Amino acid sequence: MGYTIAQAAEKTGLSEHTLRYYEREGLLPFVKRTPGGIRSFQDSDFEWLALICCLKKTGMQIKEIKQFVDWCKEGDSTLEKRREMLVGHREAVVRRIADLRKCLDNIDCKIRCYTSACEAGTGAPYLCTKKG
Repeated sequence: MGYTIAQAAEKTGLSEHTLRYYEREGLLPFVKRTPGGIRSFQDSDFEWLALICCLKKTGMQIKEIKQFVDWCKEGDSTLEKRREMLVGHREAVVRRIADLRKCLDNIDCKIRCYTSACEAGTGAPYLCTKKG
């Protein structure tokens, strides 16, 4: 079954503009067109879109995603390159998560300080340095 760009946008939560942009950037080379030139998204295209969105949300740049897509188009000779790219990206995501956890711990500490200050009706929570 083929989906129009409007249906694809609704199904993915992406805008039609974003889908067109991804296509222009070469991220959706497998999207078919009808004889009249209308895009016809297939179920397999939604799998690609899910991967693109995952990589984008985790900080991969469009040009890197494009490289990955190009390697996919080249076939099995690029399997190791694709695997290495994903391993490297995973490592970057793990580091980012660790950094975000540290930030979250800091925020939680400040919330505890402000909660204590609010309960006491006084205090300088911006000076709070206690942990735990």
